[in-house]
Amino acid sequence: MKALIMLALTCAAGANTQLPARAAPLPVVDVRSAETAPVSIGSTETFTGTVRISTPFQALPPGHAGGASVSFEAQARTAWHSHPLGQILVVTSGIGLVQQDGQPAQILRPGDVVTIPANVHHWHGAGPGGAMTHIAIAEKENGSAVTWQDKVSDQDYLAAVKSTGLGSAPVGSPSRARQLMGDVAPKLAELTDQVLFGEIWERPGLGKRDRSLATVSALIAMNRPEQLRSHLVLGLQNGLTQLELSELITHLAFYTGWPNAVSATGVARDVFQRKPAP
Repeated sequence: MKALIMLALTCAAGANTQLPARAAPLPVVDVRSAETAPVSIGSTETFTGTVRISTPFQALPPGHAGGASVSFEAQARTAWHSHPLGQILVVTSGIGLVQQDGQPAQILRPGDVVTIPANVHHWHGAGPGGAMTHIAIAEKENGSAVTWQDKVSDQDYLAAVKSTGLGSAPVGSPSRARQLMGDVAPKLAELTDQVLFGEIWERPGLGKRDRSLATVSALIAMNRPEQLRSHLVLGLQNGLTQLELSELITHLAFYTGWPNAVSATGVARDVFQRKPAP
């Protein structure tokens, strides 16, 4: 009898014993390579010119923010639009423009952060002389993060360009490559626009500022003053400063030769005198 009682107590105790609950999986940091991120072309209904949208992202719950990296070719821009909960832009390369409806246009440079309030009509895009890339971040309200309006006309874009002092090149004018080579070597001009600047300069491994720095260095080393001239201008548009370019020439004098540096100094002086410092 005593043995039966002990067995019953043992069984009861076992029945009341609960297995430990499984621990919830710990959240982990996820890194997505830019090389494998999808790239899409901006719709002609909401953009003017060529716009590439890459590395789209969305915050994990309970976050609501999302966005993407947006690259505008020269003169490309968004249509007028607004965001129900506002937007933040972080310029990563190039020179661009942003304009609020009824307000003057403002210049965008690498490192600039733009805070756009909720429901404010605005547009943004690249300047007339080169591409511009920014990270765009916004939150959704009722499943929507943006409301699109009319496209920015060429006249309004050109007026914004002139008002900021970025230049007065006609909108839709031929690229620099087509101006220089289009009549003699149209295929070379096409490859320059579509492959060199359309693909190589758009690769995510280097920003445009760094690519300009490397290109200017190579042209100084090879003593190519004509090509150097246009790339000094492009370098300024991509965020390099006159002080940085001057220091680069001095540095390269010890590696590429004094004559090359002296020639580059003359080209830089002409470019600096014609283009205001950022």
